[in-house]
Amino acid sequence: MVNLVDLTVLKAIEQRVLWLAMRMVDYVNRSDDAELKVGGHQSSSASMVSLMTALWFGHMKTNDKVAVKPHASPVLHAIQYLRGELDRDYLTRLRRLGGLQAYPSRTKDPYPVDFSTGSVGLGAVAPVFSAAVRRYIELHFGQLDPIRFIALLGDAELDEGNVWEAVSDPNLAGLENVMLVVDANRQSLDRIVPGIAISRLRRFFEEAGWHVSEAKYGTRLQTAFTNPGGEALQEHIDQMPNEQYQNLFSLENNELRERFLDGAPRKVRAAVGDIGDTDFADLIFDLGGHDLGSLLECFRACDLEVDRPSVVFAYTIKGYGLPFAGDPLNHAALLTPAQIDELRARVGLTTETEWDRFDPDSLEGRLCVRAGRATSDLVVPPRPRLPVPVSTLGDSAARPTSTQEAFGRILVRLRGVNDVGNRIITASPDVSISTNLGGWINKAGVFTPQDQSDHFGGGGLLRWKPGPTGQHFELGLSEMNLFLMLGQLGLSHEHHGEMLLPVGTVYDSFVLRGLDAFLYGVYSGSRFVVVGTPSGVTLAPEGGAHQSSVTASMGMELPGVLFSEPAYSTALDWMLCAGLRQLSDPSGSSAYFRLSTRVIDQGPFLAVLDSLGDVQLRDQVLAGGYQLTTPQHGDLLPVVLAASGAVMPEVLTAAEDLREEGVGATVLDLTSLDRLYADWCGSLQNSTQRVSRPSAKHHLATLIPLPLRSAPIVTIHDAASHAMAWLGSVFGQQVVPVGVDEFGESGTLQELYGRFGFLPDQIVNAALVALAHNGDI
Repeated sequence: MVNLVDLTVLKAIEQRVLWLAMRMVDYVNRSDDAELKVGGHQSSSASMVSLMTALWFGHMKTNDKVAVKPHASPVLHAIQYLRGELDRDYLTRLRRLGGLQAYPSRTKDPYPVDFSTGSVGLGAVAPVFSAAVRRYIELHFGQLDPIRFIALLGDAELDEGNVWEAVSDPNLAGLENVMLVVDANRQSLDRIVPGIAISRLRRFFEEAGWHVSEAKYGTRLQTAFTNPGGEALQEHIDQMPNEQYQNLFSLENNELRERFLDGAPRKVRAAVGDIGDTDFADLIFDLGGHDLGSLLECFRACDLEVDRPSVVFAYTIKGYGLPFAGDPLNHAALLTPAQIDELRARVGLTTETEWDRFDPDSLEGRLCVRAGRATSDLVVPPRPRLPVPVSTLGDSAARPTSTQEAFGRILVRLRGVNDVGNRIITASPDVSISTNLGGWINKAGVFTPQDQSDHFGGGGLLRWKPGPTGQHFELGLSEMNLFLMLGQLGLSHEHHGEMLLPVGTVYDSFVLRGLDAFLYGVYSGSRFVVVGTPSGVTLAPEGGAHQSSVTASMGMELPGVLFSEPAYSTALDWMLCAGLRQLSDPSGSSAYFRLSTRVIDQGPFLAVLDSLGDVQLRDQVLAGGYQLTTPQHGDLLPVVLAASGAVMPEVLTAAEDLREEGVGATVLDLTSLDRLYADWCGSLQNSTQRVSRPSAKHHLATLIPLPLRSAPIVTIHDAASHAMAWLGSVFGQQVVPVGVDEFGESGTLQELYGRFGFLPDQIVNAALVALAHNGDI
């Protein structure tokens, strides 16, 4: 397609893209009903217009995947409109409900978007991880059509550490179909990027094995460099700090000339001495990032690279083509009505034609149509329903065990299930063994694109032989990389046509270190399973830095994620299998499990299983909880002990001790606070629309039947106490929450449980306090 592009035609399209992007921002900001500042980043968009025009109308091919710099979303909207992917009505609905999104969004925009790019730095490397996923799929399921993965990012995004964590990870090496294009406008939100940073950034990429290209100078400057004194002129510009160069944009005529030549050798002065003032400004501001021909040459050069990814540094001007181009304070600047009128006239439009596409019979219109056909996305069929079983453990769940150990055994058993085991792919940030993936890795292997030597000879308990048939990504110590990888693995069906079942493990306390990437993945519509383990102060000797407390609350609050914390192995088995099935359900979600290394007796659960049977108990476990014990004597004072996870042995002992005090404790094992809370809230929302008082049609109404609704509740949770404290709001019951509301420290399990009130006698005291506050004693 590149060979067919007339640069004159491409330039006309570039100007129309600039106009539409600027006008849609202007329109929404000047609407009468704009109560708040709407924004829209006209300057940041303008610096990207040339790059994106060259890509979409001169370089991209069918199904190439592109991530667009967040602040360039108006440019993307304009391009999609010219390509016929967007109705005209949307152009006046930027940043409005149901309209065009502020930043490109896979799930919110009205046309196909490959990668969401709202959080700076994450979308910049998401295509790299997607390319790694495609390589994995091709090695496991067969060759796919060749496509390229492209990321457009601002130079300030390279300040984000997650970019360099990704660039340096060995799992992402050798991806020749990856191209990053850096909008090097030398400005961030509030400042000029100091010094001459790109030379340093070049070295970082080169040392990580990347091919580096530059679109630094436009055709006029390139020609000037070949004239007498040209080498000195190029050296003078090359050595000019960003701050000095940016200051030139505020100057004109002789003042501009003198400031530019300040300190320059005579050869430089001679090289530009015969150039008039107007031509002089056009010359020194002639950057490669706005030269369509130079950009296309750079993009083509990247395509020729073999066995390594590429990065293009495209030198641009923030606000290019606008009156405040290069102004250090132009980030939030908006064109005035008079400036909009001037721009409209400059691109040859009127108020009657300003929203028009090109005439379809014009050269520009034909190129737009051709570009739309060349880059149109295929319709993605619904995710296939995979035959994930409802259970794997069976009788093996009877012995004392921890949920973390049970998790490892469940995965190993799932590997033997047809069309399930071959689609499970695990990932971990250098903690696979300590999160109980050892058995899985022995069976499934570690993934690398080429076979690697097993220097340990396979003679140990762990067989760590990397190769292309492996099903585990062992990432470096980067939780951001873990969640970015999971996010792209969870979009494998949408991007590559093959359904995967991604499972990532991470120390629970360090889920927070990758939280931004976690949010990014689920916001993008990705589906995956996260196992946070070990968790809580139950990891007593490890100290406060490894003891998570707020992750339960966070898990409940994450949209698109079902948080669970089962105490027993069979419950985990049912819930993990259900979570994997949810990955292919049209209304499904991702799943987050908070597990423990504490070994506990499975007998109490098996007793309930014998009483209720598999089907009934499994339904309750999946609904969010079940009654683990109920008092046998009606003359006892009622109290509810609600708990999750590893503290269940202490809760059961406390229930027995309370009976001796004349108190009958109903113990609730809450397997998913998230499910219970959503179920309850859903009943309230339905009630506000349909009846005059709240409905009791939610699972907690089963767990806390009418006779118990006047009883106080004690919540016991190895997490922040407020994660369960809301339970009293459901039926207006007195609540005493027991949890972890300060940082932990090193100690024995007994010491730490005593510190936070988890010992049986402390739980008994909490129940008595609750009864006293309730007026029962």
